[in-house]
Amino acid sequence: MRLRALLDTDALGLKLLGGEDELDRGVRGVMTTDLRDPSRYLSGGELVLTGLAWRRDAADSEPFVRILVQAGVAALAAGEAELGDVPEDLVVACARHRLPLFAVHESVAFATITEHVVRQVSGERAGDLAAVVDRHRRMMTSGPAGGGPDVVLDLLGSDLDLRAWVLSPTGRLIAAPKETAGARGTVPALDSAACARLAAEHLAAVRTGRRGPHRVVLDRTTYSLFPVRGSGHGPASDPDDPRATMLSDWLLAVEADAGDWAEERLDLLQGVTQLIAVERDRRDAARTVRRRLAQEVLELVQTGAAPAEIAARLRVAAPVLLPGLGTAPHWQVVVARVEWEDGRGDGGPVTQALLEEILVDPAATGPEPSDRIAVARTGDEAVALVPLPSVTDEHDTGGPGVPADALLESVRGPLTAGLDGDGRLTVGVSAAVHSAEGLRGALEEARHARRVAAARPGRVCAAGHQELASHVLLLPFVPDDVRRAFTARLLDPLREYDRRHRAELIPTLEAFLDCDGSWTRCATRLHLHVNTLRYRVGRIEQLTGRDLSRLEDKLDFFLALRMS
Repeated sequence: MRLRALLDTDALGLKLLGGEDELDRGVRGVMTTDLRDPSRYLSGGELVLTGLAWRRDAADSEPFVRILVQAGVAALAAGEAELGDVPEDLVVACARHRLPLFAVHESVAFATITEHVVRQVSGERAGDLAAVVDRHRRMMTSGPAGGGPDVVLDLLGSDLDLRAWVLSPTGRLIAAPKETAGARGTVPALDSAACARLAAEHLAAVRTGRRGPHRVVLDRTTYSLFPVRGSGHGPASDPDDPRATMLSDWLLAVEADAGDWAEERLDLLQGVTQLIAVERDRRDAARTVRRRLAQEVLELVQTGAAPAEIAARLRVAAPVLLPGLGTAPHWQVVVARVEWEDGRGDGGPVTQALLEEILVDPAATGPEPSDRIAVARTGDEAVALVPLPSVTDEHDTGGPGVPADALLESVRGPLTAGLDGDGRLTVGVSAAVHSAEGLRGALEEARHARRVAAARPGRVCAAGHQELASHVLLLPFVPDDVRRAFTARLLDPLREYDRRHRAELIPTLEAFLDCDGSWTRCATRLHLHVNTLRYRVGRIEQLTGRDLSRLEDKLDFFLALRMS
């Protein structure tokens, strides 16, 4: 209902004191309060009734009104029974914040206003629900080409006044409501951080088996999260291993607390997720051609096919992946692997779906972004061919393309929440290559980089081709027993001394090497006198029989610290 309807109801005895231009705001509920800060009980769109018992002096009006506006209430109605006329300072504060203000005559009980508003709002919502159900039936009858998720979100907004967003499992925004002004102001856009947080909370809730819909509070706004599950025929679908499905499901984030919803409304939202799932299935089907092309190229590369044959297949793939590209692109290879800690399940399908999602252009939105994706599977690995329009210098090993250090930056939080306690995702990235002859080397390079990433701690890790020219390439392939023996021989005497004397020899050694053996810089970093530092280094040399002025001994200590 609208505020104007309240003013036009004579039995309520309301008098408008300010906010005539805001009378078309919708009213979603009513609340009576005399708390100085009632924000925890407000969800937005309420008509707030108050007897002004919270007001001690004129300075109290401004903060009270500010709290109401931040909570998104529709209007304030102040009773005249306690103080007589509504104080002028409250009128001024409401005018400053454009909050409609009514005066309630002392002869009218707040219960009368509450009963009227509840009756009107409940009646309107019942009518809305019936209309929405009917429109959904018609959309389902018309088939999947109903306009995609955006149409469904518009339907929720117009018929139920529910604002909702569709997100990928990594937090990518797939569909958003139109920016329309209402009782609570303009629909705010969900920024990337909020999207990632909602996706992470959703994956964590599903992984731990919590019953949905899952509710999350971000910046004092409550969201209810509903999974959007496809037909069960997608690349990551595995009826025997729900972890794979969880990591590929879209989700519907609704700006509302569904905890007290009636079963009818919950059923309605489940129907909405089914409509969106139709679009998700269509998106998966559209990627079939790209997957097949990638699979054909991968098989040619792995079987040692002639470069001319591989080049011919790449010429076929290029127009599909980069429409309108005039010349054959350069290519980059990305290898990924999901490993489950219990050893059960095939990680290949879910890795393929995740890698497709990770490689989506972060600037793209919608269910069909220009994602430049071609992902194949071989065993439990997923291998992506990423086409690059050009390379400025074919000898530039830093070249363009997907940088490993930034590849997982935006998805690390959600995927860590989804994999926590169950598995790991590791990714390796090759340098760009400018011909078919280079693809086999690029594939091996990406696989080596993935092994480097696998040697690092964390649920989600990546490594790039630049790191293959570093000592870090060698460390993952050192046998565990050799690694333990090497580090124990060098570092165990220092650890034991630190344990007994609290001498901090290990931190001192790390800082000394990090400062390239500079006594002054290391002493400054550790906030020590140079003589104290020299004493500690001397003790390290005495305990280990090494000489930290020799390059070989410095290198041994450096590697031992890296492997420990």
